[in-house]
Amino acid sequence: MSLLEAPSVNAGIDALRLHAVGMDFGERHALNALSIAIAPGEVYALLGPNGAGKTTTLNLILGFLQPQAGRIEVAGVDVGRDPLAARAKIAYLPETVMLHPSLDAIENLSYFALLGGRRLNASEARDLLSQAGLQAEAHTRRAGGFSKGMRQKVGLAVALAKNAQLLLLDEPTSGLDASAANDLSQGVRAAAQRGIAVLMATHDLYRVKDVAHRLGILRAGTLLTERRTEELSAAQIEALYLELLASDESAAA
Repeated sequence: MSLLEAPSVNAGIDALRLHAVGMDFGERHALNALSIAIAPGEVYALLGPNGAGKTTTLNLILGFLQPQAGRIEVAGVDVGRDPLAARAKIAYLPETVMLHPSLDAIENLSYFALLGGRRLNASEARDLLSQAGLQAEAHTRRAGGFSKGMRQKVGLAVALAKNAQLLLLDEPTSGLDASAANDLSQGVRAAAQRGIAVLMATHDLYRVKDVAHRLGILRAGTLLTERRTEELSAAQIEALYLELLASDESAAA
């Protein structure tokens, strides 16, 4: 599947569906009737400034928070009713991936895969690490000397090993140089080509055009727009983002 081709939908069941989700923290509206649907094999970029509600959205999907309105489903499982069953279908890649520094990449991957219920042999671990973009010479190096980009790749391999239906990424390219960010983007593409739906919360407008099928722009908990990236150039994505945020700020003033 080409990255910009529409992904196939599995029997009409979205990998992720948020139905009018609302969340408040005291008097602050964190999310206002947020509705998003992501199909299997689709990459969706959720854009927005700090405080827009991106991290709150991820925490709600993971079941760490309970929405005060609306409903969240992961591959048809209601997160509110059965958070453990929903979480079993999710792989989460945080902004900073924590690995055991004294273990090498293969050992870290095998350990975390085992925690998720899958036993890997060395060949399977190497294959997953390569799919995630980690160079072969790093497979047997201790993780204590890994760069952030290398840790992210091991984290992505852990997600692939879980055979998850939904991959959540929190600012995946933050702090990465251009080469490491490109490698991670290729890993995300590989996950999507395997039919995994991806929701990436990000500030990285440059990568959105190359990686995502669709984007949504979130401001103060409200989804301002959704667009297909194939309809926009990278410059148009940036202009749209800046225009919508500026107009929203003017309206609130």
